[in-house]
Amino acid sequence: MSQLAILLLAAGSSSRMAPRDKLMEKVNGQPLLGLMSHRAMQTGLSSFVTIPSHSHPRAAHVGNAIPIEVPDAAEGMGISIRTGIAALPKTIGAVLILPADMPEIETQDLLHMAKQYSSDDPQILRACTIDGTPGHPVLFPRHYFEELLTLSGDSGARSVLKNQPVKLVTLPGMRAVTDLDTPEAWTIWRANKN
Repeated sequence: MSQLAILLLAAGSSSRMAPRDKLMEKVNGQPLLGLMSHRAMQTGLSSFVTIPSHSHPRAAHVGNAIPIEVPDAAEGMGISIRTGIAALPKTIGAVLILPADMPEIETQDLLHMAKQYSSDDPQILRACTIDGTPGHPVLFPRHYFEELLTLSGDSGARSVLKNQPVKLVTLPGMRAVTDLDTPEAWTIWRANKN
């Protein structure tokens, strides 16, 4: 699995949480970004994190993951993916892309996704819920990197996923679709955790 990397997307503006930053919200006593970076590093895979800048408060919470600066992050998720992919070492054969605002994705979920990947049969793998609803993370083999490098706007990699065969990988419960973008979403999630 050494040729597989994890790319955490953490360069977005968090505009729907304003004035708070969703990635700095506390989960298990630490900022969400720190927790997600730690979980990625616990897999033993090379882990990278896109951030708005090295001077941004988030930069202090990437842990041992490798930060990738995305100065034009305001363009949307597409530029974050594009910049992240461009920064990956040439030795990386596939990348597991995960938005950093998904606190229910655990280290074992990332490892489960990684174990489903085979370089002998390189296909896109997408996490889904137990009822089959597709979500994140998504694993892209290297031969899709060129397409990922053309992304723009805020629709992420939807255009690639729409035009290519995708194998769904089930994660427990609703983990694959639990992303927290708004104060309301955080309030509901925290209430349900207690």
